[in-house]
Amino acid sequence: MRQEVYEYIQAKDKLRDFIRQQPMWYRKLTRNPHALNDFELASLNYYKQTIPHKVEKFYNSVEMANMMLAMFQATRSGD
Repeated sequence: MRQEVYEYIQAKDKLRDFIRQQPMWYRKLTRNPHALNDFELASLNYYKQTIPHKVEKFYNSVEMANMMLAMFQATRSGD
């Protein structure tokens, strides 16, 4: 693997952990160091850090808050 690719991965904890869990990327990056963007995108998908994942997480939080509010209102109206 090229030294600059190796140093880039070592500088970022998530990428370093991802390449340890997915060693196929080590082979891919050794053969094609220009696949670094694909590697980072795969890492973001693996750790669910992409924008769609963040939107879904936010949506789930709003749904949970909505449900809690509905439960609170149901218990208050029952008094």
